[in-house]
Amino acid sequence: MRKIYSLFVITFLLASCGGNKEQSVQDVIASNDLTKIREKKASLDTQLQKLSEEIKALNTKISELDTDEKVSLITTLTAKEELFMHYLELQGSVQTKKNVLVYPEVPGQLINIYVKEGQKVVKGQALAKLDDGGMSNQLAQLEANATLAKTTYERQKRLWEQKIGSEIQFLQTKTNYEAQKNAVDNLKKNIAKFTIRAPFTGVIDDVIKEQGTVIAPGPGSEIFRIINLGNMYIETEVSESYITTVKKGKKVEVNFPVLNKKINSAVRQAGNFINPSNRTFKVEVEVPNQDREIKPNLIARLKINDYTNENAILIPQSIISENAEGTQYVYVVDDIKDEEGIAKQVFIKTGKTQGDIIEVLEGVSVGDQLIKAGARSVKEGQKVKILDVSQ
Repeated sequence: MRKIYSLFVITFLLASCGGNKEQSVQDVIASNDLTKIREKKASLDTQLQKLSEEIKALNTKISELDTDEKVSLITTLTAKEELFMHYLELQGSVQTKKNVLVYPEVPGQLINIYVKEGQKVVKGQALAKLDDGGMSNQLAQLEANATLAKTTYERQKRLWEQKIGSEIQFLQTKTNYEAQKNAVDNLKKNIAKFTIRAPFTGVIDDVIKEQGTVIAPGPGSEIFRIINLGNMYIETEVSESYITTVKKGKKVEVNFPVLNKKINSAVRQAGNFINPSNRTFKVEVEVPNQDREIKPNLIARLKINDYTNENAILIPQSIISENAEGTQYVYVVDDIKDEEGIAKQVFIKTGKTQGDIIEVLEGVSVGDQLIKAGARSVKEGQKVKILDVSQ
């Protein structure tokens, strides 16, 4: 078709330049006669219009006779139902509720440290001891007084049961004994505060103070950091728009880039409070950590499954087009016979996307042959030839 058009143009130019030299374009221009120049241009415009009409007629006839020219070569994709899991991608950090600094309850000099960094300890184990300032000696005296008070009370009790002595004597010895006993118990509790014990089973991550240091309760007086790496979780913040889809039990794919490690987990807790400053709620994801590789504050990338459709129709986003109104459409092949068919425009409604894949909610049925390669070049009603069918 382009060759025919070029042939006509060349012929037209030759006719304009050759033949009668007196009427050539160059001669007319050289005459500097405005009237002749205008007449020559009008003559050429008429010839060009006539030539364009003839070319158009020829193209129409070529289209009627040359059937191969109207057939577009395409590949198709067979629409089918399949499992679709949409993931919300977020970033979080590893946390543990058992990562604490151990402080003293009372002031004193740190006279003994019983553990070292990296040592495993059990709940209640003695970690260090402070000088009690002679309270242990006072306890011995109080215990002796309590023993004497007990003996006096028991003797007076036997006499009172035999109706010997007065009731007031019995009550006085009883009150004295109970007072001495309470004094012993209270002193023991106070002395116990001078022994620093593990609040839970874990590992001594850091011994902060040295033996001999004088310390007191309050900021800056921490003695140990103790961590339990067995009960870890990842904390992240999720937009409030997902509050109905991100719930406890939802599956999560966790990736630790630094460790080059991936695990499967689940949401163990979804917060009920929306942060007014950024309109998010907190989510905790459980982290199994048997090998103790995962540490607090480690960065993790999360893919939370917020939507699942077991019977979804999925297609590549690359085959979807939009019209001037913003309506999405694809092309399917109708009247397929001997690997040839007719392209048909189908308007669709789409759902969620994952990568290059998008879910089709309306417009496409199972078994439809969607045009894949060539989707951008075909038109409604055009004849197409299928080269390959993807399942």
